[in-house]
Amino acid sequence: MAAGRHIVHDAVYDEYVSTLADKAKNLPVGDPVESSTAIGAIIDENQLSRIEAIVQDAVSAGAKVAAGGSSSGAYYSPTVLTDLAPDNRAWREEIFGPVAPVIRFSDLEEAIALAQDNEDGLSLGVLGDVSQAMAIADRVTSGKVHINEQTVSDEAHAPFGGFKSSGNGTRIGGASTNLEAFTEIQWLTMRPEIAPYPF
Repeated sequence: MAAGRHIVHDAVYDEYVSTLADKAKNLPVGDPVESSTAIGAIIDENQLSRIEAIVQDAVSAGAKVAAGGSSSGAYYSPTVLTDLAPDNRAWREEIFGPVAPVIRFSDLEEAIALAQDNEDGLSLGVLGDVSQAMAIADRVTSGKVHINEQTVSDEAHAPFGGFKSSGNGTRIGGASTNLEAFTEIQWLTMRPEIAPYPF
């Protein structure tokens, strides 16, 4: 798993995109058996075609490729997309591939609106001032919110699940949650012999 969308303030947008693109260009792509590999193969040809189509559609709609944007065999290069409009397919859909769409915002209200305006609500990472991040967490529908941490921070003892299209109304993980999600309650009573009833 990885952050599906990046919402970045105007003041740091250019630096963020440059740093992210440099990182993407230098991520080793290949066989995940090799310890140096960061990005493995796409699961199948259908998914690879879907990723390629989303990136091509994004570019046709005005997005720019800051890194990547191509495939080789079963591998898709780590890709950074910029200059996206909020209605761009690469922004609206979960890509499930090594593609990072980046969009800019100018104030907190705009950032919250961008985070809320989608069908998904699995996990959110907010980097920056903790009190502002907590205010954002209160207003964005997300199963998990990580402040000054990546979006993928899953711990076995913590219930995990999302909202909207990212959820199914349950949570997995954590002792009590796992009991609900993966078991059915059965009440069993027992005596050593059949009970002597007076009728």
